[in-house]
Amino acid sequence: MQQMIRSFFLLVVGSYLLLTSTACIGQNYDVASNSRPVTHETWDALLKKHVSAKGGVDYQGFILDSVKLNSYLKLLSENHPNAKNWSRAEQLAYWINAYNAFTVKLVTKHYPVQSIKDIKKGVPFVNTVWDIKFIKIESATYDLNNIEHSIIRPKFKDPRIHFAVNCASGSCPSLLNEAYTAKRLDEQLDRVARNFLADKSKNKIASASKAELSKIFSWYKGDFTEKGQTLVDFINKYAPIKLDAKATLTYLDYDWSLNEEKKK
Repeated sequence: MQQMIRSFFLLVVGSYLLLTSTACIGQNYDVASNSRPVTHETWDALLKKHVSAKGGVDYQGFILDSVKLNSYLKLLSENHPNAKNWSRAEQLAYWINAYNAFTVKLVTKHYPVQSIKDIKKGVPFVNTVWDIKFIKIESATYDLNNIEHSIIRPKFKDPRIHFAVNCASGSCPSLLNEAYTAKRLDEQLDRVARNFLADKSKNKIASASKAELSKIFSWYKGDFTEKGQTLVDFINKYAPIKLDAKATLTYLDYDWSLNEEKKK
């Protein structure tokens, strides 16, 4: 029975993500902006100060530094990326940083919480915390789902972004303690992919024949298997142990508890 429930859950999630991906193709999030690329130095300094090397987040520290955080978010809000003045890498770095910074802001606004999902439980896949429209960027208003599923995934089509955007939860890929920048973006995305697959609390690859993977690889399998590659093909680009083509893959339970740095 438990296996049936899990299978049904994965089916619902997969269907939702497929519908989301399909729907966002027809949505236009291009804003008539003349902005030029912004600097992410303030966000970089905040991350270095309040995020550990392992990705634990000091949300109380972010609250104490709310003036600097709000200043950075204001910078983002006044400068919407555009194809005229921004390179592809500049746009993607912006959207990843925006997703992560606005997520931190959302958590600090409601802190303390045990899980980001406690902020708004809603109906799964219909009206949850990720559907709160609180992100204003020039003339557009977004929620976190808009940024991830309607901009980052369909526009940039780089599966490594799943290890860069952070959902403030224990099983999410760790929040990188530095800002993403256009100049270093490719190296940073490779690094977070390797780090995620090497993290035994999130992916357990014990041998070439068997792996217990994050549910991210199930929920977004289509992103990892584009252009004819298999999921194993993708994983083997970054995993510390290479999997056999017919390796047995299972998926770990997802920990939605807040990714807060534990105080000693």
